[in-house]
Amino acid sequence: MLLKGLLLLLIYNFMTMKIDLRSDTVTKPTPEMLEAMMHADVGDDVFDEDPTVKLLEDRLAKMFDKPRALFFPSGSMANQTAIKLHTQPGEQVICDKYAHIYNYEAGGVSFNSGASCNLIDGSRGMFTAKQVEEAINPSAFYYSRTSLVEVENTTNKGGGACWDFNQIKKIKEVCKANNLGFHLDGARLWNALVEKKETTLQYGEVFDTISVCLSKGLGCPIGSVLIGNEDIMQDAVRTRKVFGGNMRQVGYLAAAGLFALENNMDRLTEDHKKAKEIGKVLSQCTLIKTVEPIETNIVIFELSDCVSESLFLEKLEAEQIYIIGMGGGKLRIVTHMDYTDAMHDKVLDIISNLRV
Repeated sequence: MLLKGLLLLLIYNFMTMKIDLRSDTVTKPTPEMLEAMMHADVGDDVFDEDPTVKLLEDRLAKMFDKPRALFFPSGSMANQTAIKLHTQPGEQVICDKYAHIYNYEAGGVSFNSGASCNLIDGSRGMFTAKQVEEAINPSAFYYSRTSLVEVENTTNKGGGACWDFNQIKKIKEVCKANNLGFHLDGARLWNALVEKKETTLQYGEVFDTISVCLSKGLGCPIGSVLIGNEDIMQDAVRTRKVFGGNMRQVGYLAAAGLFALENNMDRLTEDHKKAKEIGKVLSQCTLIKTVEPIETNIVIFELSDCVSESLFLEKLEAEQIYIIGMGGGKLRIVTHMDYTDAMHDKVLDIISNLRV
């Protein structure tokens, strides 16, 4: 009788468990991460007295072979600080039309820095050195001065696509030849490094500033870090203060970052594997028109013309599966460390048998 009750409970839990695939930001700290956070040695970081923040910043600076790193509460603030450091009002940033800094940071480029974006029509959020050359404004006084090139790796709207590092190096040469800053929005850089077997040192050698996120694939509750060259980072703390981002005993959060860097990097391959398996099932589903190429943990797909997006989402939500619409008829699934094998099996089964 007891065994039957336990079995029924397991079945009920399986049927009712919420599977949140809207983003890799929905994760919660593991007990081990919470333990590290609770035992962090902290101080007032505004007075530059938090030892755990210093450990995190120092570690990331060394990983990229850069002299300076600074902890931020969000990736958007880290990116916006970098843009502010690289530009003057009225200047222009070259980026892809899919770039996060243009699409998802609330117009911060213009609001915070008084700069504009010159959008490149790239492929899945990526572009070429030749396209950068063509996007640089002439030097005549009536043009906005081009001052910065921004790259996002992996690309969010591009479906977690990874840049070809050789193309990045070519873009760097264009930046050097034209005296342009070079910033990397590395919100999901960890995914690219694991998938492409690249190193942080490679990226540190090429970019002037790099923002990396700790609260996506690495599972921290909050936090990003801006890493950069000494000259460009001199006013980073001041700019963070202007944006309201200076914090006090933030070492509790930095401890989560240190734990994640030590323990949660290699496991990203599991997220990539699950994403590719979801993509394979979606590509065999008659409800789906296209599935974009999958390299990391993001799956972007488009429904067949006869399928209602709202009805499709309702059917999934009835099964306690939550994904997100990106607009333009595209839907997104993001795998992450809280997405278990049992959840994965259920998702594959539901998608395989879904009818609307």
